[in-house]
Amino acid sequence: MIYSLDKEARRLGPNGKANPMKTEITDIIASYHDEILDFTKTLVNIPTENPPGASYQMCVDVLTRKLREIGLDCTVVKVPYAGEQNIEGALFERKHFPRYSLLSFYGTGEKTLYFHGHYDVVPAASEAQFRSYVKDGCLFGRGSSDMKGGLAAMIYAVKAIKACGINLNGKIGLTIVPDEETGGGLGSQYLLDAGLLGKEGIGMLTPEPTDGAIWNANRGAISLRVAVKGNPAHIGLHYQGINAFEKMLIVANALRELKTEVESQKTSFKIEPEEARGSILLLGGRCEGGTNFNLVPAECSFTVDRRVNPEEDLKVEKERLFAVFERLRREGIKLDVEILQEGRSAAVSENDPLAQSLVKSVEAVIGKPPVLEMCPGLLEIRFYAQQGIPALAYGPGILSVSHGPKEFVKIKDIYNCATIYALTAMRLLAS
Repeated sequence: MIYSLDKEARRLGPNGKANPMKTEITDIIASYHDEILDFTKTLVNIPTENPPGASYQMCVDVLTRKLREIGLDCTVVKVPYAGEQNIEGALFERKHFPRYSLLSFYGTGEKTLYFHGHYDVVPAASEAQFRSYVKDGCLFGRGSSDMKGGLAAMIYAVKAIKACGINLNGKIGLTIVPDEETGGGLGSQYLLDAGLLGKEGIGMLTPEPTDGAIWNANRGAISLRVAVKGNPAHIGLHYQGINAFEKMLIVANALRELKTEVESQKTSFKIEPEEARGSILLLGGRCEGGTNFNLVPAECSFTVDRRVNPEEDLKVEKERLFAVFERLRREGIKLDVEILQEGRSAAVSENDPLAQSLVKSVEAVIGKPPVLEMCPGLLEIRFYAQQGIPALAYGPGILSVSHGPKEFVKIKDIYNCATIYALTAMRLLAS
């Protein structure tokens, strides 16, 4: 029998009376409130900073123990060649910081709804950010918003479904990865290349800090480091050198002309404010060069970050960028270009069954329907979208405080998200 939550599906409770399934899930998650908070605090207290990728093994051990405590089997996937890689833009060697992903499933059948999250966090300003604390109904600490509160919500959603004895016409797949904060190359991308990501998937939810909205689209990205070459010379012999800084200015000005064209392109997806609708070309997010004030600089470098709206073609936009570099090389400027990250845009229709199920579940718990809008950045929904699997982001965190010195998540929102994830899985998979 397929039951419909929209019609307040019921079954007999222990008192012999019919209970709405939503009420049963809500009640069981309420009984886990202390557990959920303690578990989230434990995750936040583990300093999984990326770069360099610290404490990954410790965090995966905690996650594995929790899943096994719930009664779920899990598989830890270690990236075999992580030791051969260098972290982008940093001096750490990956061999000191191995990468692990975690895969677990609940239910039977072929079709699978994935709960997908990452356990790495951006570096903290101080060790104190990994000492979580509660104040005014909020949990503070690095990663509380992005996205360890969301990880806890996903895991306890599965625990609640299992505890209620709900039969699923399919599986929930928990996929927990590292390295999202540095592009996902040794996390989601590795699993995708290995054929381990999104198998038999009918949808994916990820608990990014969405401020109560549903992100049904994301921009693509091509991020570069441009190194402009010169020749060093002492200031007294400056005429014997080639000033890499001055050459870099020529390169930057050429890209500024392209920037004007790029930013005139607008997306049709909902995103606020109006100024956020334009495509993005950010120059100089990081700049480096020279060794001293009295020496002609031999090299200067800067980053270029191109964010592509879903209506644009990443390949075409990449070719436009590289055409500028090729023209400058022909004009005699020596430069090297390194690709730091590359990812496609993704989008899911508001009418997709996954989107409709999530909207109804949010409304059932929060009391009003959520807004569907485009994420301003890159999302791991792209790894599922390229396999034809609809994927959405919805989480308890707040984007404006994520990565900041006072990062926090509202504790009530973690509980609500656990309920929402469980209800969405039931809508799509329950029988």
